[in-house]
Amino acid sequence: MFVQPAYAEKDIAALHAGMRAWSFATLVTQGPSGIQSSLLPFLVDTETTAAAPFGTLVTHLPRHDPLYQDLLVAAEVLVIFQGPHAFISPSWYRNQMTFPTWNYTLVQARGKPIVSEDEDKVMQVLRRTVAHYDTPLGGSWDFGEIPMSHTGSRLRVIATLEIPIVSLTGKMKLNQDKSVEDRLGVIAALEAQGDAQSLEMAGLIRTQSDMREALAAPSLSLESTS
Repeated sequence: MFVQPAYAEKDIAALHAGMRAWSFATLVTQGPSGIQSSLLPFLVDTETTAAAPFGTLVTHLPRHDPLYQDLLVAAEVLVIFQGPHAFISPSWYRNQMTFPTWNYTLVQARGKPIVSEDEDKVMQVLRRTVAHYDTPLGGSWDFGEIPMSHTGSRLRVIATLEIPIVSLTGKMKLNQDKSVEDRLGVIAALEAQGDAQSLEMAGLIRTQSDMREALAAPSLSLESTS
């Protein structure tokens, strides 16, 4: 992935946070059938080791997924975590002698896959996945109440996947190359649009250190850019 220095995110904690927030990610493999991809929910283990200097990704997938055969022999795979993105119009800038662009956020992780068909391990990963995604919702469904006679058949067709991360790259293109005044205009326009993607993007621009200072200053506000 091409990353201009202005947009590079190198803070590992920030990258882990992005991966957790955008955890339904794209797994990419290359094998005898060419390049394949699958969308999977990933758990992010942040503990680092010599074999996993940037942590470990954990997920599960059906064994009949054609991509699974690639995992059995793959030297390395790529996982793409796509965050908020938004079209940016020059009409939103104070200095409009420029061109439209697209803001976006992205984390890419690479590592050698480790797969397992062990049913105890599959159950462990399923429990972790349920605890992470479903339990916080506070619903009435309880994975532990499902009888093994019902769960067992599924365990036999699922495999676990662990990816010790050996390379981690983040790109956060958030108008860092624009002036504070221009970015204030972007924030105002994105928030006026009101959709989830636009609001998330505006929120990320707001977190930039110089933008926090600008937004706190009484002499410079969103109203002054409109």
